[in-house]
This record gives sequence, C-alpha cells and structure tokens, in this order.
Amino acid sequence: MKINYTLFFSIILATGIVAVGFTIFQVSSERNKMNLEMLARSSQVSDEFSKAVASLKEAPGTRPFDSITLVLCRKYRLLGIAYYTDVDSLVYATRIVREFLKYARGDVLRSVTSDTVSGRFFREGGYFVYQSVYPLNEGRITNRAIVVYMEAGYVSGDLRQIWFRNIIRWLIQAVLVAIVTILILRWSIFTPLNQLVRWMGSVRAGNKEQLKQTFAFRYLRPLHTEAKHLATAVTEARAAAEEEVKLRTRGESIWTAARLNEEAKLILKNKMLIVVSNREPYMHIHEGREIRCMIPASGMVTAMEPILKACGGLWVATGSGDADREVVDDRDKIKVPPEEPKYTLRRLWISKEEEEHFYYGFSNEGLWPLCHVAHTRPAFRTEDWQYYQSVNRKFANAILHEIEEEENPFILVQDYHFALLPAMIKESRPDARVSIFWHIPWPNPESFGICPWQKEILMGMLGADLIGFHTQYHCNNFLSTVNRALESRVTWESFTVSIGDHKTRVSPFPISISFTLKDDMGEGLRDLTPPAILKTIAAQGGLFGVGVDRIDYTKGILERFHAIERFLEKYPEYQGNFTFIQIGAPSRTFIKDYSDLVDDVEKEAAQINKKFQKNGWAPIILLNRHHSHDEIRPFYRGAALCMVTSLHDGMNLVAKEFVASRSNGTGVLILSKFTGAAGELSGSVIINPYDVEEMADAIKTAIEMPEEEQRLRMNQMRQTILRNNIYSWAASLLKSMDSG
Repeated sequence: MKINYTLFFSIILATGIVAVGFTIFQVSSERNKMNLEMLARSSQVSDEFSKAVASLKEAPGTRPFDSITLVLCRKYRLLGIAYYTDVDSLVYATRIVREFLKYARGDVLRSVTSDTVSGRFFREGGYFVYQSVYPLNEGRITNRAIVVYMEAGYVSGDLRQIWFRNIIRWLIQAVLVAIVTILILRWSIFTPLNQLVRWMGSVRAGNKEQLKQTFAFRYLRPLHTEAKHLATAVTEARAAAEEEVKLRTRGESIWTAARLNEEAKLILKNKMLIVVSNREPYMHIHEGREIRCMIPASGMVTAMEPILKACGGLWVATGSGDADREVVDDRDKIKVPPEEPKYTLRRLWISKEEEEHFYYGFSNEGLWPLCHVAHTRPAFRTEDWQYYQSVNRKFANAILHEIEEEENPFILVQDYHFALLPAMIKESRPDARVSIFWHIPWPNPESFGICPWQKEILMGMLGADLIGFHTQYHCNNFLSTVNRALESRVTWESFTVSIGDHKTRVSPFPISISFTLKDDMGEGLRDLTPPAILKTIAAQGGLFGVGVDRIDYTKGILERFHAIERFLEKYPEYQGNFTFIQIGAPSRTFIKDYSDLVDDVEKEAAQINKKFQKNGWAPIILLNRHHSHDEIRPFYRGAALCMVTSLHDGMNLVAKEFVASRSNGTGVLILSKFTGAAGELSGSVIINPYDVEEMADAIKTAIEMPEEEQRLRMNQMRQTILRNNIYSWAASLLKSMDSG
C-alpha cells in the first residue's frame, strides 16, 4: 500500500511540475501575443493622429485636439492620448491619462532618441494600463511622439483564466493518470511479480511441478524463463547434494553426472572430447516469425546428451533445422543447451543430394534393413555408396580441423552413418583415441555378406581403437564377420582384432538412460488418473496401455495391433474398458517402405477400431506426430502396461524410459525378446512379437497381475537401470578408450 501512495503523489508532483512549466510558457506566449496586438492597434492610432495633426497645421483651428482624441478613443477603445512636440514638451493629453504621464517621460526620451517604438504594462489608479510610445518624424528629425493608453484589464483576466484552467486540468488529469497507472501497474506488473514470487517460493519448497507452469504475461516471460532456469539449477543442485548424501549413507556405488564429471577429468586430463553423429541434439526451426529450439526424437540423443552435459566438449552433427544456419556463429557453432550452455554444437551442412543418397539411400535403405534382419530387402546402389564415402570424408575433414591444436583427443563416433570415419581420422591423427558405438544390431556373417562393400565398412570401423555394441551377441557376430571377410587376427580371449600394427577391441556396452538415485526415490509428481489422461486425448476407458515408437518396420507396430485385436476377441470383458495409445512419430517418410508403413498402420488401427468401437469407445488411439518427453511422461506414468514389440532392436530405450518413469512401483513392461533390453530387464513379461496369441495373453497377464508382483518386478528393473545408467555407460566407455 505504501508504494501505491508514493507512486500516486509522485505522479501528481511530476505532472504538476510539467503543468506549471507549460502554463508559464503559455502565459508568456499569450502576453507577447497581446503585446503585439496592442502595438499594432497603437500603430494605427499613431498614423491617424499624426494625419489629423498635420491637417490642423494646414487649416488651423478647424479641428481641435479634443475632437481628434475623442474620435480615436471611441474607435479604438482607448483610455486616452498624449502628444509631445519635444522630448519634454507636452502639447496635449487627454484628461484621464494625465496621472499616467509620469510613466511616459523616460519612454518618450528613449523612443525619440532611438527612433523606436516602446510599450509597457503598469497599474495606476485602479487601472491596468498598456502604454505605447510612437516617435514621429518631421523631415529627417525625430522630435515628436504620440503616447497611446489602452485599458489592459482583460489581459490580466485572460492570463488568470489560463492559470485557473490549467490548474484544474492538471489536477483532474494528474489524479486520473495516477489512478490508471496504479491500476495498470498492479494488474500488469505487481500481480505477475507476486505470482512469480509465489511460484519461486513454491519451487524453492520442492514443488517441481511448478517448473512446468507457463506464464501468462508475455513481456515478463523472459524474466520468468531466467527464473525458471535458475530454479531448475538450484533444484538440480539440491537434488544432487541430497543424492550424494543418500549414496554415502547407503554405501551405494551409483554413477551420477557429478561423479562422471570427476571421472572424465581424471581420464581426459584436459584432452578434447568430441561426439560425432548424424542426428543433432538441438535443432532450430521457424515458428511464425520466431525461431524455436527443439530436441529431436532420438534414442541416441537421449543417451549421449547427458554425457556432454556432464563432461563438456564438442558435438559434431548434421544441421537439419530450417533455422539452424541463422543461429550459429561464423564457424557454424552454437553453445547448448540454450538455457544453460555446457558444450558446443558444430553443425555441418549436407546438400539434398547428399541427404538422399548418404542418409536415405545407403544408411537407411542399405545398412538399416541389413543389420535389423527385419524381412525388408536392403538396397545397395553404387551412387549411394559414393555419397556415403564423400559425406564421411566431409565429417572427417571437419573433425581433423577441430583437433589440429589438440593432443590425444577422444572422439566418440556414433552409429552406422559413419562406419568409414574412424579409419579416416586415424590415417591423419594416429594419436587420437577413437571409438565407434554401433547403436543397432550386428547381423550374422552370412547376412552382412550381402553388402557389396562389406570389406570397406569393416576396415573403416576397425580404424577405431574401440568398437562398442549393445550386447555380447552383437560383438560375437561382428568378430565372426571380420574373421570371415578380412585378412586379420581375431583373438577371441580378449575380443580384439589386429590388422598390421593396429589393434581394435570389441566390447559390449549396454546403453542406458539418465536415471539416478533421486529419480528412483520418486519426485512426488502429481499423477492424473487413467480416465483423466484418456480424456486429454478425447478417449474413453478405465485403463490403458501405451506404445512409444518411431513408425519403423523394425518396431513391430502392426504385430502389436494384431495382438490387441486378438486380446479383445479372446477376452471380450475388456472391450470398452481397455484402450491402447500408440504414440508413433513419423520417420523417414521419403523412403517408400516407411510411407507405406504409415498408411498400413493407420489402416490397421482404423479397421480394428471399426470392429470393436461402441458408445464412443475405440480400442486404439494413434497419435501420429512427434511428442516431447514432457508430453509422453504422463502416458508412461498412467499406463497399466507398456508394449515394446520390436522385431529386432539394438537396445530400445523406450523400455528403460517406461521403467524409470514408474516411481510408484506399479505397471508392467511387455518386452520383445529380440531387443537388447530383454537381457537386462528380466522383470518384464518377455514375448515373441511374431506370436500373436502369446502377446494377447501377455496383455491379459499384465492387466491382471497382482500389485505386489508388479512392485517386485518393477523394483528389480529399476535397480538394474539405476546401477547401469548412462553415466555408468559413459564412464565404462571412456575408461576402455583410455586403457587402450
């Protein structure tokens, strides 16, 4: 309230000062204007009087002075006239103005001497008078003057009226401005600031849900955003401190971002860390007139981002956003994450032709189906292979430029897009420590032998010091392929390949997610009920299951739908009560197999819905668009079950994300035995995605599983992910690279 009074009177004072200054200026201008008007009128009187006096000289006695002044006084509303024939010789003065002549003597002298007109205001005998003196010339000699007196009381009245009107206007305007200003400030500044204060207090008290709150007042959003980043940093720091205390108390040896950071310092010893991938961790896109930063959907990004956040370094990737070029510096770099930069992103640009042949062609129509053995025939074209080589060389040149001044840099090459890159880097920089992690499966030697350029790919990969796969099974397949295709020495005891003087170690590194003790203890998030979550997407039902996948033929989405159809046929009591939500991000739609798959998935969902839907209920809800992690999280947390039915997969982080989200300890994971995750998450319900009957029964088992058993299984899986999180994975990888 005190600030309101202060502001109120401050506004009145400020506007009062402005009003007084303006009024003084207006009064002065008005006085000058009236002065000019009176001088103009006096000039006319002077001319007529002087002509009348001249006519008297020509015809003496024909018109006395009284007659002349009477006519002029009536005509121009004068008080009177005085006439001087010399500086001090008064010839005539109207009777009423004789008492004013004392003001004229000095003015007459000055006007006659300087031959200039003069005027002044004065008060005398109850009159407010304006006196003007006009010198008259006789030949070339100025020795006469006419003094004209006008009543100027109206001038004083007009000036007083200006002061009065301006003061009233000022008072009204000042009060209105003060009131409106206070109301606007209270509504647009003080109210949102108070909301911001309450919000920060709530966040400080530990309510993390408040961090998701958006701010209605757009002009204060930058302040809210910075406060949000600060609150997030404080919350994370507090959580990390609490986590360290819990770890020490429990004697746990669990990897955290802070622990990885310290371990990385010991391993790297100020050496540069570079991650190379095709997919960038952040992309910038145009959204109206603004540029928005978004995180693309990618398991690889989910896995690698926490490492560079913890360790710092450089991430080299293809720029894919339509606004990416607009935000980088002259070296094509940008600090990320935007809210709290911790590492550098270097973007490389590839042409449409390079993207078509390198990415869509050789990588995703050749290597992807080849490695997944998913009953889709791989396509190998010479032109695609040539572009694959040239893009790998482009990335190699960029990386070599970045490490020119670095000694023994650590380079982590990601995935099947860059199989040739390790050898290209090692050719020029043998001192660099290079690893390549293959995020997808490696097939048996017979399958990989289909590739016309298998030797070149293997030699490119074997340029690395370390090759990582998700499972030992994939490592064994790779070593068998090398043993059959290349002149090399494969040592199975140590899982190494030697070609000449160079030795490459091949090891399993089951990749994971960012999951630590503070996540395992639960965050007290407010969960919506399953019906409430279904309502957000205009769906019905009492409970639901969820699937989260890119729409890819390796994910077994059609097989999953067939299982849901069979489940509802075998167990009709769940019709109208169980809904399956398929979150399916479109992927690689420029490839015909993928665009056809999108059509098939939509048609299959529509056919099943048509078969079973009743009273507004439909068994399958297909959300065919990209979703952020925040959008997916409520579905993970509220689902009775999650189905991961990959026909062949390297690891599948969706399975681990679902388990990590279940802080309440319930929920069931139905998991394909053809995923790398199946070897770790033994608490899941393992299924064969090709067996529709088995999957249908697994859905019933998951729905009807007792809560005690759910908690037992979920706790086991959460502990597995906790001990083998992404920080543990990164530490193991860096240690293996460092050990040689």
